[in-house]
Amino acid sequence: MNLLILHQNFPGQFRHIARHMADAGHDVLGIGAKHAPGLKGVRLVRYEIKNAPKPSHQYLATACKGALHGEVVAKALLELKKQHYAPDVILAHPGWGEALYVKDVFPDTRLVSLFEFYYHARGVDVGFEPGSEASFDLAATLASRNLLHLMNLERCDAGVSPTSWQRSLHPKAYLHKISVAHEGIDTAFMAPNPKAVFQLPDGRTLKSGDKVLTFVARHLEPYRGFHVFMRALPEIQRRNPEAVTVIVGGDSVSYGRKPEGAANWRVKLLAEVGANLDLSRVVFTGQLPYAAYRSLLQVSAAHAYLTYPFVLSWSALEAMSCGCLLVASATPPVTEVMGQGRNALLFDFFNLEALAKRVTDALSHPEDYVSLRATARKTVVEGYDIERGISQYMALLKASQQE
Repeated sequence: MNLLILHQNFPGQFRHIARHMADAGHDVLGIGAKHAPGLKGVRLVRYEIKNAPKPSHQYLATACKGALHGEVVAKALLELKKQHYAPDVILAHPGWGEALYVKDVFPDTRLVSLFEFYYHARGVDVGFEPGSEASFDLAATLASRNLLHLMNLERCDAGVSPTSWQRSLHPKAYLHKISVAHEGIDTAFMAPNPKAVFQLPDGRTLKSGDKVLTFVARHLEPYRGFHVFMRALPEIQRRNPEAVTVIVGGDSVSYGRKPEGAANWRVKLLAEVGANLDLSRVVFTGQLPYAAYRSLLQVSAAHAYLTYPFVLSWSALEAMSCGCLLVASATPPVTEVMGQGRNALLFDFFNLEALAKRVTDALSHPEDYVSLRATARKTVVEGYDIERGISQYMALLKASQQE
């Protein structure tokens, strides 16, 4: 099979299926932006956007950028077609527009697109924080942003979403096209290890059995509940005087906006609550190498995971796979994967007291939650493992050969 994969940050979510297909002897070609990390052993064609024109209207910024990305990728594909390249199936993350015009280049080739999120001005992430309701301009911008997604939904042959909740956000008219399949977590690598040790930057070491509270996000920002976690941390420290809190994440913004009056959300929240914290027991690591990140999860006594109603983080599933005791916000799609007292301890996103209580219970009575940790891992192994993800993706890709 000749598999063409389009992803701005190739391989992105398609790392496992790309690796599997390449290792099985299939021809895999990736197309990604200039900054895409790539995947060893897989050919990658990079593209670059230069001198992008300004959108004709502020509401249309995403649609205009999408058209530009789609044009550049389509013209790269036209050049490949001249060299007699012809994919059997195309797998795409269409969120930036790369897949918009591939059907104009390869009209008879099956196109499978990943649909992570469909924007809403009410009832999902926007307006989730009290007092942050969408203005008219924001609502209009979000509606216009969905023009890109609607075109992608219309032009693909099949779609896939990582969770049922994320699928449900899309228009009903297109739900018949979208299957639910998570790309998968490496549960063999991300596994419990009672002998694991994590070394802090100052040389201190943490091990299994220590009172270690962990928090992980790609970047420390409100979308992942960093502000709620930090505001609860003084009370958590008061109730758990021996606990060490390790916070992993960068200082940029993946989702939402930068804070006003501060360089980043870490600085802003430390200015707000830092005077009430024992900072010798709070460690910010920045972003960690993958092996070190795994070691940290393996020594964690309680792992806090908070999120707006938004896409589910890989880190939540990886923490469960490592047998962490999850203290998580009862927001979708978290509640699709985690259940209170079954494989996690859940609380209302904005309830600082409930968060502090859940963490204290986890740190004070670890013996009460041994089975819960085991069930957390079982949940991921049975429902979100790499092999399951590959199998589901393969079924979507091979459907074109069965038609």
